[in-house]
Amino acid sequence: MEKIFLLFFCFFFPMSSYAQLVVLQARGGGFKVGQSISPEKTIVLKEGERVTLIGGDGKSTTLRGPYNAPPLKQGSSSKADPSKALSLLIASRDARTSSIGVIRAGTDAVQTPDPIAIDVSRGGPRCLFQGNKPEFWRPNSSTAENFVMFPVDRSWRADLVWKVGQDRLIMPDLSKFEGVTTVLINFDQQEHAISFNVIPKNIKDEVVLTAWMLEKGCIQQANALLTELSKKIRSDPNVISIE
Repeated sequence: MEKIFLLFFCFFFPMSSYAQLVVLQARGGGFKVGQSISPEKTIVLKEGERVTLIGGDGKSTTLRGPYNAPPLKQGSSSKADPSKALSLLIASRDARTSSIGVIRAGTDAVQTPDPIAIDVSRGGPRCLFQGNKPEFWRPNSSTAENFVMFPVDRSWRADLVWKVGQDRLIMPDLSKFEGVTTVLINFDQQEHAISFNVIPKNIKDEVVLTAWMLEKGCIQQANALLTELSKKIRSDPNVISIE
């Protein structure tokens, strides 16, 4: 299973090789979330407008109007050195998981098997790849269990069942789920909210993906992606290994 996922990971998430910047958030300026921008392109922002960009080095930069210049200073580059990018992402992850809010949410308590898995045993933000159905995951698959999902207004209800030995469930076709950004999960006699942040399908750079997940608070999924990224870097003898 691990080998299959590593092949999937390497195919869909190639190592960073371009200096393109990706729009994480935007208010005005004509930018769209997920849009790629050349670091040499002049960005024009009016008063009150702003845009947050992620580079292939894992760094995020927020520009606020009035602004009329390239997003990066002359001589700087967003192209990633894999080991440095990994160090930056690990530092960002550690800073976020040491915050009071993350500890309370418990999002760093359980390691998910891959960045696609959505842990239903705790609440908080989760990242969902555009066009994909949520893949719900539970840490313990030793027993059969029920879990119930509602929208915030409880206008509908979905009853799902885990079989013994089953740790993952793909969301069934539910037309009522379309457009829903937050659901209430009733699982293991507890109820909590899970909010979905959609990652545009054109983002395939694994450093940018990890930084995106961290910015959106999807710590578990980012940590799973960091684990795969670490393995990938350590497998390259020309790249410094980072523990």
